[in-house]
Amino acid sequence: MRLEAIKMKIYTKTGDSGTTSLFGGGRVLKNAVRIEAYGTVDELNASIGVVRAHHPSQRIDEMLSIIQHELFILGSDLATPHDARVQIARINADMAQTLESWIDELDAQIEPLRYFVLPGGSVSASFLHVSRTVCRRAERCVITARETETLSDEVLIYLNRLSDLFFVMSRFENHSTETPEIRWITG
Repeated sequence: MRLEAIKMKIYTKTGDSGTTSLFGGGRVLKNAVRIEAYGTVDELNASIGVVRAHHPSQRIDEMLSIIQHELFILGSDLATPHDARVQIARINADMAQTLESWIDELDAQIEPLRYFVLPGGSVSASFLHVSRTVCRRAERCVITARETETLSDEVLIYLNRLSDLFFVMSRFENHSTETPEIRWITG
């Protein structure tokens, strides 16, 4: 049996009026809070691609690969209303628990945090800080969207854990490359 490749056009022209389709039906403005939320998740995923292009440690890269796939699930979760007839994979509590276990794994290998650190250090650590801040923005977008849309608690929990993981990953990257952390000095 031979599978035929389906060629999809990149442009559809259906969004030329400023609207986009939700998965499962319906059209909304491209600046709708739901669209802003999953657009920011897409931006987060792209920022992770930048981290990976700068060759982080193998363990971090393995984790980031899984996270990128999960962010596609998260994006489709945000793009699909809960009352849609279509069934999709959605973010679940096990995914956040995995992030917590990774935080614990990496945190056990670095010095305890005794001071505030500024974003920076190695290239991969610096880009992980960018991913952390984009993740926090995605989290804020989801909170805003939840004011008018039905979104699962798991999405918010996942993003909250993920931003914590990015912080620990950045510290781990600096540790593994023997790059000093930049301490915040007051005054």
